[in-house]
Amino acid sequence: MTVEASRTIPANDAGITAPPAPRDRYTNRELSWLSFNRRVLAESENERYPLLERLRFLSISASNLDEFTMVRIAGLEGQVQRGIETQAIDGASPRQQLEAIRGQLLTLEDRQQKSLETLRTLLFEEGIMLAPIDRLAQDQLTWLGEYFESDILPLITPQAIDPSHPFPFVANKGIGVIFRLKRGRRKADLIEMVLIPSGAPRFVRVPGEKAIYVAIEQLVTRFADQLFPGFKVLGDGVFRVIRDSDIEVEEEAEDLVRYFRTAIQRRRRGRTVLLELDEDCDETAEALLRDQLEVEEAMIVKSDGMLGLADLAVICNEPRPDLKFEPFSPRYPERILEHDGDCFAAIREKDIVIHHPFESFDVVVDFLRQAARDPAVVSIKQTLYRAGDQSPVIAALIEAALAGKAVTAVVELKARFDEERNIHWASELERAGVQVIYGFTEWKTHAKVSLVVRREEDGYRTYCHFGTGNYHPINAKIYTDLSFFTADPALGRDAAKMFNFITGYIQPDDLERIAVSPIGLQETLYQLIDAEIANAHAGKPAGIWVKLNSITYKPMIDKLYEASQAGVEIHMVVRGICSLRAGLPGVSENIRVKSVIGRFLEHSRVWAFANGKALPSRQAKVYLTSADAMSRNLMRRVEVMVPITNKTVHDQVLGQVMLANILDTEQSWQLGPDGQYHRLRQEEGGFNCHQYFMANPSLSGRGAALADHEVPRLTLRGSSQ
Repeated sequence: MTVEASRTIPANDAGITAPPAPRDRYTNRELSWLSFNRRVLAESENERYPLLERLRFLSISASNLDEFTMVRIAGLEGQVQRGIETQAIDGASPRQQLEAIRGQLLTLEDRQQKSLETLRTLLFEEGIMLAPIDRLAQDQLTWLGEYFESDILPLITPQAIDPSHPFPFVANKGIGVIFRLKRGRRKADLIEMVLIPSGAPRFVRVPGEKAIYVAIEQLVTRFADQLFPGFKVLGDGVFRVIRDSDIEVEEEAEDLVRYFRTAIQRRRRGRTVLLELDEDCDETAEALLRDQLEVEEAMIVKSDGMLGLADLAVICNEPRPDLKFEPFSPRYPERILEHDGDCFAAIREKDIVIHHPFESFDVVVDFLRQAARDPAVVSIKQTLYRAGDQSPVIAALIEAALAGKAVTAVVELKARFDEERNIHWASELERAGVQVIYGFTEWKTHAKVSLVVRREEDGYRTYCHFGTGNYHPINAKIYTDLSFFTADPALGRDAAKMFNFITGYIQPDDLERIAVSPIGLQETLYQLIDAEIANAHAGKPAGIWVKLNSITYKPMIDKLYEASQAGVEIHMVVRGICSLRAGLPGVSENIRVKSVIGRFLEHSRVWAFANGKALPSRQAKVYLTSADAMSRNLMRRVEVMVPITNKTVHDQVLGQVMLANILDTEQSWQLGPDGQYHRLRQEEGGFNCHQYFMANPSLSGRGAALADHEVPRLTLRGSSQ
């Protein structure tokens, strides 16, 4: 990608000229995301992992790429079509970004297919076959033919494409087979299409001792004679369609629920963004698809492998524990057990932090269930961003409302790809008597907060839960997040003001402890960074540790660059998108960035500031937040950042969670000044933070701190990195 330099950055005190162009000073958001997905895909190539887990990583990388295409590529194409020339952080126009993305997309797709071929061979040796149908034995083909006739044929509908049979609608991520046929002496060829119904299995498992899986589209092509008796198949091809799936909210929308119900229907019929074809697709059939789907030439991908690799996740459920990670059961927090399961008693005694998925999400559900059933509880307020299909959190809120408690739920309808589910939950909650609020039209409510008010002997007491992740029981088994429980009166008052802001637009100008975006969180972070800059200028220890999912917000990146240039030592653990460049001479020499990719998805968000002492120390200022360092989080979402002042929780977050992530070598990728990531060496004596947390005592229990275990010591200048 070629982007002209927009300005020159002055030389620093050492006389080193900083990179003159945005393309050298920042990494493009979209290209950084593709880099992240390459790191995910690399886990499918990780020979240390069990085979089915490697296959799962391949399916995750494919699913990620689908969503990227549906949202990010679709958005850029829309900008190009509307003539929008807004430059990205690196100075690239939408058209330039698309050109760069398309090249990397093809490379990534090709690498996915190579990974699949490698895994096919290895799985075959273990008795699991992802079989091309032509390589099966006759008895297996006979069974498949009978299965096709009895179970598949009634589900599918062949449709001719001619003037009296219009081109059918192909759903987003829909797979189909298109045929060119001839019948008898008829001169003209006939084009027929068979769309695979969403309710049909993507893979059919052939009975037998070995696990043999055959993709359903192979059955359709193999047994086309059952579909088209009397016809001769001249050619065929498998195809898959990706559509624009983003939803833009119009500020003048009068009824959000009605608007989203309509928008979800529109999304299903969004314009085609990507057409995937098998390499041997019939030329005439391909030309028809190109014409009818109106897809640009550049966004047509041909593959000699399997389409829709995200569906491989189904095969990962094969009951072969020897080919999967060892089972792991999260611990229930010891502090709660010490109080006979009484969440309120445990929280009242002392603040608690829970580290998911190493500690059970059940404690969050139990907190709300106890609130629902406790006669002393008078009200519950809850934010809901993603709650899942079978949500015990929703059930607890409904139970509380039916018990006569005042329950308020802030349901975010704009949670991407969860809009329909959230509309359903909102209806269920309203039916039970819950006061449902949809928040702001222009902002998403992304903060994760529960507030419970309980009548006690000395008056009303407020109990709060602040989370870095969603109230989603399935995600809580995969995502690493932090749950913070407190009965601190100041935090309770602040949480109540935050809810009043969402429900009644009452600006929380006098918050005591927490910071809320978009009205002050960004400024609070700047003040904390400025304090570290001042400490560095004064010759005091100055440092920042930060753990995020993404950082793309230019003003925040520039502020961290400013801190680096002042001598502040900055360690960043950024799992996904990172537009910041680490180690640039004169710009970010004191910044080190790593990405941790492993068995669990790193999701917790933490900021720590040295505050005059070398990190980690008890004097450091530590914060948990729901916000990433992106413009959407800091400018267009309601987010919360909570200070951790309890000494025990402070030490657990800083001295265990943060330190373990910084020390990790076995799952870590180092970001270089060129914007490229390099895997740290995996060797004997390395440290795996996920294994550490699975094996060691609970954060909320009486377990020893990380520093007391035989693990590598942190060297701030990066020798451990």
